[in-house]
Amino acid sequence: MAENIHPLLKNLIPLAEGIAKTFGKNCEVSVHDISNPQRSIVAIFNGHITGKSVGDSMSDVLLKAISEGTLGKDRVNISSKSSDGKILKSSYIFIRDEKGKVIGALCINYDISEFVMFDSIIRDFCQTENKNDMHYPGEKSKDNVNDVLANIVDSTLKSFGKPVNFMTKDEKVYIVKLLDSKGVFLIKGAIDYVARILCVSRYTIYNYLDEVRATDEDF
Repeated sequence: MAENIHPLLKNLIPLAEGIAKTFGKNCEVSVHDISNPQRSIVAIFNGHITGKSVGDSMSDVLLKAISEGTLGKDRVNISSKSSDGKILKSSYIFIRDEKGKVIGALCINYDISEFVMFDSIIRDFCQTENKNDMHYPGEKSKDNVNDVLANIVDSTLKSFGKPVNFMTKDEKVYIVKLLDSKGVFLIKGAIDYVARILCVSRYTIYNYLDEVRATDEDF
């Protein structure tokens, strides 16, 4: 823990630790001093969620807030994803000093990957024959090519029922095989998009495609 930090931020550290202990190993809580963006983390608990530690830089969300001039606007209960594919439920709460100046932030990242997997199991169990008549909150019609790509990839991952960070290499190859069978890789930008979603490089996706297509040619 850094010693030369604002007293208000120092007082937040026991609170951050208490939140992390209350909600367990899947709950990462960090305290940030925004005066030094590249070494903003002054305290962090359950840092294994994002791989961050004391002295590391602030998250992309906070950096984006600085660049867009929206620093100080809390973001609560939003979805995000870790670099290794964990599905996170996140909140970023900005801390102000006595004059109203933003001096830091309390950040919470809860790994909900296991809950998403369980949700997929429940949805499968509750599936009925009239599924085409069912609509879920937030669903909307999408027409452009990028949305079509996103929808196909999203529906394929949901049907597989396992978050990316739990997938083995063979399972990711299988996902690529499913997407290839649906013509996804005929869409411009699909290689880069799928690589980002599966948390691998674009060259890995090319290797996966070579592997599945070579296997198909054997039959």
